[in-house]
Amino acid sequence: MTAENASEVLATWETSSQYWNKHQTLIEQMYAPLSRTLIEEAGIVEGKSVLDIGGGSGEPSLTIASVVGSSGSVTYTDPAAGMVRAAREEANRRGLSNIQFHQCPVEQIPFADNSFDVAVGRLSAMFFPDVVSGLREVLRVVKPNGVVSFLVWTRKESNPFFTVVTEILDRFVQAEPEAEDAPTAFRFAEPGKLAKLLKQAGATSVSERTFEFSIEAPINVEQFWEMRTEMSDTFRKKLARLVPDQVAAIKYTVQKKMASYFKSGAMVIPGQVLLVSGRKAEL
Repeated sequence: MTAENASEVLATWETSSQYWNKHQTLIEQMYAPLSRTLIEEAGIVEGKSVLDIGGGSGEPSLTIASVVGSSGSVTYTDPAAGMVRAAREEANRRGLSNIQFHQCPVEQIPFADNSFDVAVGRLSAMFFPDVVSGLREVLRVVKPNGVVSFLVWTRKESNPFFTVVTEILDRFVQAEPEAEDAPTAFRFAEPGKLAKLLKQAGATSVSERTFEFSIEAPINVEQFWEMRTEMSDTFRKKLARLVPDQVAAIKYTVQKKMASYFKSGAMVIPGQVLLVSGRKAEL
């Protein structure tokens, strides 16, 4: 990814941060299974020092803080100032004192070598500007034999939460062709792709497994439409180019297509991710 493209990606996350902050509680509920499995996979327990890469509006840092306790620590990082601000405000609201917040890109982590027991990234590795450089930097700050674990989305057809709106919107606004390695949600959907880069970056004992879960939240299909179209910079820009009747038609079609995932006043949508982990080589 070029420096110009990296700046564009960062700008979209800055713009989106206000909406991620708005929906922070729902996002935490929806992706709670991902935080739990990441914590389990990385062996995060009381007393551990944990680095969270690309922590967004606060997760999984907020959940990890309760696991590591007062004898442990969480260091949250994200390149978007708006995300950092939202995460810090939420931590303060909860009275959490074992989290530190830093605005920085993954290629420039401002910590000494061998600083953390564990490093994790929940749905963030897909957006690293230079993936191998970023992974090397993560490994640098983890202690020898320390664990690094990343969650990334699998193939599109296994994740209707994302794809249904995209497919319907693309009928009205033609999608721009994407480069094979573009920083998009499904950049590492292909099995083995991120694992290969993690090995290339120097990790040992690299493993990969699929994790299926349900994206659940106490919302109806109308609220789903609002949340999805606000959280995505791409959706906001495309919808802004359409007349009200077109937006209404898209909304109707999306809600009809998604209706089966909303029963008894709640959303339950299947999701699937890859869990890719490794260790820093021992000295």
